[in-house]
Order: sequence, then C-alpha cells, then structure tokens
Amino acid sequence: MSSSSIRKHAGTSGASDQPPVPEPSFAERARTLVYISRIGSLSTLSRKQPGFPFGSVMPYGLDEHGRPIFLISTMAMHTQNLQANPRASLLVTQDDAGSDPLGAPRVTLVGNVLPIPAAEVADARQLYLARYANSKYWVDFEDFSFYRMYVVDIYYVGGFGVMGWVSASEYGRSQPDPLADSMVEIIQHMNTDHKDALVLLARKFARIEAQEATMIAVDRLGFHLRVKTNDGVRGARIAFLREVSNPAESRKVLVEMVQQARLEA
Repeated sequence: MSSSSIRKHAGTSGASDQPPVPEPSFAERARTLVYISRIGSLSTLSRKQPGFPFGSVMPYGLDEHGRPIFLISTMAMHTQNLQANPRASLLVTQDDAGSDPLGAPRVTLVGNVLPIPAAEVADARQLYLARYANSKYWVDFEDFSFYRMYVVDIYYVGGFGVMGWVSASEYGRSQPDPLADSMVEIIQHMNTDHKDALVLLARKFARIEAQEATMIAVDRLGFHLRVKTNDGVRGARIAFLREVSNPAESRKVLVEMVQQARLEA
C-alpha cells in the first residue's frame, strides 16, 4: 500500500464538504522534525539477548541528505550491538508535546548504522560539532567514532489518525520547512500573546465554534490548532492566505487573517 493511500485512509477530518487544506508532504514533515530535534531513541539489536531491541538515548547530527550522524564509544552497549548487526531504528519526537504526547508528531527512521569512511570523517565532525559544541571535549578520544544511519524506510505520525510510510528516496529529496528554525518561537508567541486571536481564526477559517485554541504546529503553508469546543477537543488545519518563506512573511499573513476574522466577529 502506498503512503498516499495510507494518508487518505488516515485523514483527520473524514467526510466533509470542505476542500482539503494544503499542507507539506509526510516526507517534508518528517525531514523537518528530524532537523529541528537534537536527540532521539536509538534501538539496536541486543547481542546479550538476541532478537530483542535495545534502546538508547542518542544525540545526532544530520548530513545534507537528512541522514543521522552519531558520535559513539566502543564501550557503549549500542555500539557493540551495531558492530554485530548494523540494523537499527531512530525514534524522534517533538520536544514540546504538552499534556498530550500521543497527539504530537514523531518519526521513526529505519536503516543500517555503519562507521563513516575515513575520508568523510572531517565533514561529519564539523556537522556534529555545529550541533553539539560540548562534544569537542571527547570527540577526539580513541574509543569514539562517527557512525551514519543509511536510511532504508521512514514511518511518520503527525498526530491522531495522521500516519504513513515515506520512502527513503522521497525523504532524501525533501528539505526542512523554511520556518523550521523559527516555528517554536512563532508557536510560543501565538499561544502566549494571541490566544483570543487563535479562537477567532478557528471560527473564521476552520468553521469551528472554539472556546479555546492552541497552535501546535506551523509551516510554510499554514498551521495546526488544538481546539476546545463544547463537544470536546479536536484538531484543525488552517491554510495561510499564501505560501510564506520566512518568519516576517508568516507574521504579516497571520495579522491579515486575524483582521479578516475580526471583521466577521
């Protein structure tokens, strides 16, 4: 079954007379989440207990294709597991899941984790140190080496009912969203300073009579809200009036949308 058919089956809104709201592909969303995060859960195959997964907290860097880079010690159990069998998975979750972790995005990368060839170590070192400056204190220890995950497949979950497989080739061709570096700041600003405006946006653009609304994600095409109504809590996707490419443009569009919503309030 293709990822597109899974996506259709697992849509959040079900039957509706509203047209679908544009949003990034699962590949773009997975690539963005892996980009903005810094730490994942690496599962290797245990040598001590054959056939059982062994989980480890794992900081990682990223190369230009979105492949995780690890700096690991030969003394670590996960390194010993990888030397015996390179097959592994890396689970990456959204840092701020709030009170509803199962409603937050996460992605699992499946692949083979292998030592980085000597000719490529210098580049890997630079990429890794750019993310983890403190690793300069142990990066040159004899027992530490750089490894890379060569991604075979990806499974993305965007929240309740939003999930699907992403091919490694599609993931590798994708780029992080242009708002990736600023999305946390945008979300915090809207939720702290503009909660009333989010309620207006939910009513105007999602046609939801909201009591409360919280922004949980934002990208170049729009944003997701978690909305409290008389019937309970639900999610809503709202498109920007036009695609944006930086925080200034997103702010301008949000101001325009709030102005429109207030005219009808």
